[in-house]
Amino acid sequence: MRIAYSLLLMLPVVCDPGVVAQRAVPPMATASELVVLTNNSPTTRYLDPQGRYAGLEYDLVEMFAREIGMKVRYLDRQPLYQILPALRDHRAHFAAAGVAMTSSRLEQFRFGPAYEYVQTVVAYNSESAAPRDVGALVGKRVEVVKGSSAIELLNESRQRYPGLSWTEMPESDSEGLLSRLSERKVDYVLTSQNSLSVAQNFHPNVARGFIIGPKVPLGWAFPKNGDPELYRLAQTFFARIAADGTLKQLIDRYYGHINRLDSMDVANFLERREDVLPHYRAMFKEAQEITDIDWRLVAALGFQESHWEPLAVSPTGVRGLMMLTSETADHMQLSDRLDPRQSIVGGAKYLLDIKEGLPPRILEPDRTWMALAAYNIGIGHLEDARILTQRRGGNPNVWVDVKKSLPLLARYDYYSTVKHGYCRGGEAVELTENIRNYFDILVRFEPPHSEGMSTLVAQKDQFSNEEPPAVRPPESPIVQSKPAATERRAAK
Repeated sequence: MRIAYSLLLMLPVVCDPGVVAQRAVPPMATASELVVLTNNSPTTRYLDPQGRYAGLEYDLVEMFAREIGMKVRYLDRQPLYQILPALRDHRAHFAAAGVAMTSSRLEQFRFGPAYEYVQTVVAYNSESAAPRDVGALVGKRVEVVKGSSAIELLNESRQRYPGLSWTEMPESDSEGLLSRLSERKVDYVLTSQNSLSVAQNFHPNVARGFIIGPKVPLGWAFPKNGDPELYRLAQTFFARIAADGTLKQLIDRYYGHINRLDSMDVANFLERREDVLPHYRAMFKEAQEITDIDWRLVAALGFQESHWEPLAVSPTGVRGLMMLTSETADHMQLSDRLDPRQSIVGGAKYLLDIKEGLPPRILEPDRTWMALAAYNIGIGHLEDARILTQRRGGNPNVWVDVKKSLPLLARYDYYSTVKHGYCRGGEAVELTENIRNYFDILVRFEPPHSEGMSTLVAQKDQFSNEEPPAVRPPESPIVQSKPAATERRAAK
């Protein structure tokens, strides 16, 4: 999921922190704005690398508000456990904060349609033995976010294991808990699989022990006796975005790439970021100044291609840090593919050429993901995959559909029906998803380059009607890695 990810760790300046709203909100028919309870986390609402709001819940709320013609005011309740009590007191029209539909909550609130399903897992530090069941938690330091649905599972488990105890942490999400787990300050953390998958990208020693409890749906929570018309509109909205593929596209945007890397990949990437990246950081930033592509994306691409090895050579003849073919190097007017500066700038310019050559109806961030795939296999093969996507009833302009068709280009019954024939399309998917992860990691650890404005994540251009904040918040860390030089054909 949840999938790319520069997290604001302080309250956004344009967001009501929740303490000023002491009166119940009026019904939608008489309200001047839609008041929504949320929290600041990588799965709900945060600021992205461009200082714009992002997050699955945020995108959904903004789309819904635009559809019904209302402005939104967010009540950012920190920590998590404050959200549902505020909703019960009618401080907001609904809560959009990844609220799980547990049996006890269904008795107290009304929920809109499920838009995602999550499962609670027990996370542990991989430097210790993996727990096999709840019994292993007895007598250990166990933490869980206060107000999370995992607490109900722990209470149920205590009936079988009376010695089971835990600490409920008043935080907005489990990121801080998993960080402490990585530092061995706690033995186990109960969290969602999505949250754990994100954290594993920058804490390679955090692993999943076992699943506890069934999958549960997430949905917007409404007061039990809330506005019936607003509730009806929300149901209609979710039915529409589920039917037209918008919901699937959003979920892929945030979570479609997060399970690609293993702990060894992450550890290797972190190590090379410390030891190798400093030698080339200025060159990647220069590439951003020339192409306006975020330097961290170019660096992520370079790592996927060569592990930042300037003398890398593949058996098929692609060379250099950005692994360019001789044809591409000539097209970019490079005199030496093995010169790291020439390779980095040439690779960035080549990626920009590909992006600019894609049809304008392909919007960001899908435009960038498809350009990365074409960097590997060429625009011709990408176009073949888009044609296959359309034939199969998918949307050829969104990555979540096209990436399902790319592997089919290695099968005769498919590649024989398109113009450019066989290619290893599955490799292009792996490359692109790995780079998405590397980019997330670098966004968390590396500050942006202020000399150029990145054009990568224009996510909010499609979904947001909210103005970006006046100041850009500090960024946090993430991590990943999966190298291996890849071959490609130059796009003609």
